[in-house]
Amino acid sequence: MTSKKMLKVKLVRSPIGCKAAHRQTVVGLGLKKIHQVRELEDTPCVRGMINKISYLVDVKD
Repeated sequence: MTSKKMLKVKLVRSPIGCKAAHRQTVVGLGLKKIHQVRELEDTPCVRGMINKISYLVDVKD
């Protein structure tokens, strides 16, 4: 039985004033409020989204 690796992503900065594509990426990760934490599956797609907005989020393994 294999368990999926999960990442905890926390929104630490407001996306207000950022590019529209970056705001949409924040919404795509399911983050709505500052200091909200989402637990997401560690996939290449999610990693790419996190890299795109790395200056807005904090990631824990």
